[in-house]
Amino acid sequence: MLGFTRVRRHTLAASATAVALALALGGCSSDGDSDKDPAKSSAKSGGAFPVSIKSSLGTAKIEDRPERVVTLGQGSAETAIALGHTPVGIESYEWGSDKSGYLPWINEAVKKSGDKLPKQFTGGEDIDFEAITELEPDVILAPWSGITQKQYDILKDIAPTVAYPDKAWSTDWDQQIDIIGKALGRTEDASGLKTTIEKQLADAAATRPNYKNVTFSYVYTSGPGTLGVFKPGEQRVKMVSSLGLTVDPVVNTFKETEGTDSALIGLENAEKLKDSDLVFTFYTDDKTRKEIEGQPLYGAIPAVKKGAVVASDDNSFVTASSIINPLTVPWTIERYLPIIDKAVATAGK
Repeated sequence: MLGFTRVRRHTLAASATAVALALALGGCSSDGDSDKDPAKSSAKSGGAFPVSIKSSLGTAKIEDRPERVVTLGQGSAETAIALGHTPVGIESYEWGSDKSGYLPWINEAVKKSGDKLPKQFTGGEDIDFEAITELEPDVILAPWSGITQKQYDILKDIAPTVAYPDKAWSTDWDQQIDIIGKALGRTEDASGLKTTIEKQLADAAATRPNYKNVTFSYVYTSGPGTLGVFKPGEQRVKMVSSLGLTVDPVVNTFKETEGTDSALIGLENAEKLKDSDLVFTFYTDDKTRKEIEGQPLYGAIPAVKKGAVVASDDNSFVTASSIINPLTVPWTIERYLPIIDKAVATAGK
């Protein structure tokens, strides 16, 4: 299943939520005269400079409120945009991008703000350091990323670099927002973003009381013969459970694969998911889906056999529903609910 490693941690309502997003973005980016006065804006937003942010790779000391922001990894660009700081550069993510070449929620939000779309550059194992240098950043944000110590040591010589506080791809969504808020001098606004996200999910859940007591497991494969499940704390699972569904208790019995929020259980253990009312997963295309679901052990999972499967081969949607941040949540909710509704009905719930 291509794209899996990028969007998992260790590597990777409709109109109401749209309005909520617009209000959140507008509230965070329309400080008027405050934006022209960094000191005033920082004080208003609960930030003061200089600030030091420790990470497992080093400490970033940011002397003044950043104006030119560069982001690496996932979620940082979206959070910066929601806080009124459209980055000058972001790591490209072709797998989830639309025809514009950008992740659609980023493209939409930046155009709505009237700002210029960020320059995109190669990230991951082959970071384009030259492109980043040319952008002359004041800060590099990478709290949810997989940058290595070697990469960090190069980046910090370009600009103060904010990496992950513990392990690569292990920063919680709310922790990431806090870190970015501190780096940009927007701590109070960042707190507001977290509250907005929680409310958006809770409001969506309130519209679907029939989701209560519907159990699910979120599975993945890396090809025929394999099977794994994402654990309850993983962001894509947290997204679904926040909409009112319940993680199948059996998921907690599987031993977590070290350094991940998932567990490789093997296709031979597929029958252990017999009590999952729904199965969530994703596929790269119809051919892959038929290949995976055509396996007898996989096809025998009751939810799969019934067709009570929530899946998509839309790479943009798969990406958005896998990460929790101020832009992906409202974008995902309006697209998720109809798909889940159909699966719940198929399950007879």
